[in-house]
Amino acid sequence: MIYTLTTNPAIDMNVTGTGIQPNQVNRTRNTKYSPNGKGINVALVLKHFGVEATVLGFFGGFTGNYIIDELKQRHITAKPVWVKDTTRINIFVNDGVDEYKFVNSGSFVPAEKQQELLSQLRKLEDCSHLVISGSLPQGISEEYYEDILELCQNKNIKVVLDISSPKLKDLLKFKPLLIKPNDEEIKEIFGFDTQSDDEVFYTMQYLQQQGAQNVLLTLGARGSYFSNGQQLYWCGVHKVKLLSSACAGDAALGAFLSEWLLHGKIETALKKSAATGANVAESEALGDFSSVNAYMKNIEVRKIRDFM
Repeated sequence: MIYTLTTNPAIDMNVTGTGIQPNQVNRTRNTKYSPNGKGINVALVLKHFGVEATVLGFFGGFTGNYIIDELKQRHITAKPVWVKDTTRINIFVNDGVDEYKFVNSGSFVPAEKQQELLSQLRKLEDCSHLVISGSLPQGISEEYYEDILELCQNKNIKVVLDISSPKLKDLLKFKPLLIKPNDEEIKEIFGFDTQSDDEVFYTMQYLQQQGAQNVLLTLGARGSYFSNGQQLYWCGVHKVKLLSSACAGDAALGAFLSEWLLHGKIETALKKSAATGANVAESEALGDFSSVNAYMKNIEVRKIRDFM
């Protein structure tokens, strides 16, 4: 069973308006509320593509209850750790031209609740993979990542990491199954440029020498790269009109995992990932994935080179 861990979940409120102006009442339309948090999005996308996943994380207040209730309605199992603070609400506003993002810091999670989640993980008997996505909430230090990965290592749980923390550099020693950085994170955390195939090749070599078993590197409009330590692949994009980028990266990861983990088809997984990310980016929240199959037909994947 795949589990996803979202330590800092949220309700996303996606709002569309026209000609938004300061210091006056702005009328909006098409307001969409959705359960959110990076790992939650991965679980929702996995479910859409026929792969079961269980949601873990810290939840609180009426907003936390809303997320859990929504997941139940979508037939996704959740095992929440409840905290006193209210789960955050993030707001994304599109005025027809630009997108504005208002992302809040999230709940405070005390030490005893952190230990409760670790105890929960320790007792899991059916967890084969753990997808750790997103930021840490207030009260949790980045050392918490090490506690989780050490526990997973002891239980032979394969870990997928999608975090922007500088701690990622230290976590490679735990040999995660897959990491999903973007080009900005690679620059900020590791100091590498990824403007050319050669630079990406060198970066992939370094990441895998440090312990990452597989790397899915995303570069926005420039596409994505994937390395399994044997081959390096590049995948293009399908251009769409952006409505909200809020969930696109998480959806792309979920789509990739739904194909790669179950069938091991790298080229299909990359196309599915890119097509799903594009379809979500032109939708409110996650959307309905109605264009994924059509977009896959227009996306190019090519093998760049073999590793020696």
